[in-house]
Amino acid sequence: MTVSRTICLGFLVFISVGTLLLLLPWANANGSWGNPLVALFTATSAVCVTGLIVVDTGSHFSPLGQGIILMLIQVGGLGYMTANSFLMLLLGRRLKLKDRLAIQQSMDNSELAGGSSLIVSIITMTLIFELTGIFCLYPTFQQEFGGGRGLWLSIFHSISAFNNAGFSLFSDSIVGYALNPWVNLVITGLVIVGGIGYQVIMELYLWARHQFRGDQRRTTFSLNFKIVTSTTVALLAIGTVAFLLIEFNNPATLGDYTPHQKLLMAWFQSVIARTAGFNSIDIGAMGEASLFIMIALMFVGASPGSTGGGIKTTTLRILLACTRMVLQGKEDVLSYRRQIPPSRVLKAIAVVMGSGLAVLTATTLVSISNPSLNFIDVLFESVSAFATVGLSTGITANLSDVGKYVIIITMYLGRVGILLFMAALLGDPKPTALQYPEEDLLIG
Repeated sequence: MTVSRTICLGFLVFISVGTLLLLLPWANANGSWGNPLVALFTATSAVCVTGLIVVDTGSHFSPLGQGIILMLIQVGGLGYMTANSFLMLLLGRRLKLKDRLAIQQSMDNSELAGGSSLIVSIITMTLIFELTGIFCLYPTFQQEFGGGRGLWLSIFHSISAFNNAGFSLFSDSIVGYALNPWVNLVITGLVIVGGIGYQVIMELYLWARHQFRGDQRRTTFSLNFKIVTSTTVALLAIGTVAFLLIEFNNPATLGDYTPHQKLLMAWFQSVIARTAGFNSIDIGAMGEASLFIMIALMFVGASPGSTGGGIKTTTLRILLACTRMVLQGKEDVLSYRRQIPPSRVLKAIAVVMGSGLAVLTATTLVSISNPSLNFIDVLFESVSAFATVGLSTGITANLSDVGKYVIIITMYLGRVGILLFMAALLGDPKPTALQYPEEDLLIG
């Protein structure tokens, strides 16, 4: 079996197991067997770390059901190959070359050496950040809900935030804590760290360690680090300013709050739009201009090797660099005085085209099966599902069964990646020695 098929089937296995577990009477708060479509939708959303829901997670599912959802989020955030490889290491098995190739392809990591150490460091990093989030959230939740309930809420929301899942045990997501700076800071911090990518975090850690030890050697950050960090900062700033200006006087969102509170809420939604799925304001009450900007932010998504979705920040920067080089009359695509390989440029184009077609198809099918819904709401829902964001204007539960199945498939495609899915269907590409004559054509 090819690597791409192994990854795609692995996610399907976890979704299937999660669906069966959520069907059990013990997983539902009313003690009865669950609805198959609800169980499938919830399991897919959890494994694909999306956060779209058709029922209220906190009231519909029992503590056991919530624990199952949290387990699916953790596995989905790590990725099938990472979770499976870690299990193999726990059982004392060594990673084969095929396993390392699968990890490389699933994480878009070009380093094959040290597969076992890579897995262990990813798991360790994940636990450190999630435990930090639990420790930071606990005092707030403990004060309001008591020790046991407060601890469970801290665990659930910390893991959900770091894995960019967006699931919440509160019926209004984080709206109840919209004006709490500490909860906002912790949640957004976990989302940013989880969505920035493992490689970036490791580079930053190594740089900090060298600084702490007084190492005078100059640290050179990789091109990936520079592009990811600069693009992330730019998108967060653009989103915050855009939401603040557009929604400033909207009484249904930011209009009734002080300037500082408005800034805090605009910042939260700017971060969350990058694939997390929490909300501190009513998304359905936002203006169409804000929804459109949020659609663009969701489509870009997080960064490679992270728990988030979307076309990724590096893809956006490659296409922007490509456009700049064309306007300057140059053929080489450059960024930070480094030439980007043509294969990466072609992959970026393929990712955007494939993702665009997937969103277009999903939007069309959902619109046909739900003719009464507004187009902007359907487009928002489709992009949110494909980019594994989880934000919604409130239409998810009201979709027809056909519409829900379309969203389920869209979430799955967004999590495994459109190119990986096509490779699983068509087989991994084979190199060829054939070369064809070149011929020019008109463009634009």
